[in-house]
Amino acid sequence: MIQNIMEFFRNLPAKQCSECGKSIEEQHECYGNKCDECMGITDL
Repeated sequence: MIQNIMEFFRNLPAKQCSECGKSIEEQHECYGNKCDECMGITDL
C-alpha cells in the first residue's frame, strides 16, 4: 500500500505558475501558485 502512495506522488506533474506557466520548484510548506519572478521576488 505505501509503495502505491509513493508512486502516486512521484508521478504528479510539476506545479506551474498561474501567470506565466513556468514550472515552480515546490516546497512542502508553500501553497503559492505563482513563481518568484511573477511575485516580484528578486533576492532570496
